[in-house]
Amino acid sequence: MKRRPPTIVCYICGREYGTKSISIHEPQCLKKWRNENNMLPKELRRPEPRKPEVGAITAKGFYDLDALNEAAWTNAQSQLVPCNVCGRTFLPDRLIVHQRSCKPKAAK
Repeated sequence: MKRRPPTIVCYICGREYGTKSISIHEPQCLKKWRNENNMLPKELRRPEPRKPEVGAITAKGFYDLDALNEAAWTNAQSQLVPCNVCGRTFLPDRLIVHQRSCKPKAAK
């Protein structure tokens, strides 16, 4: 049985990337995030995400990949904004689209 190669979660978008390509992806993802954030209305703009600091290094000198991925996933999920009507969470640009069709439920 083949093992899957190790992946690292992007702290900005929450997607998984290979250990070699994450260093290429993160600067591009951050640039895209900045562009999208600047186009949002002021009330939906978020502070820039910070790369999580995971200080646990194993005896062999490697980072604890599981702890790093968990911190990155949590950071990516904190970027989501809840809908003020239904409470579901979305990326800010998708929230605008969602709010066009989200209506409060009528009381029975």
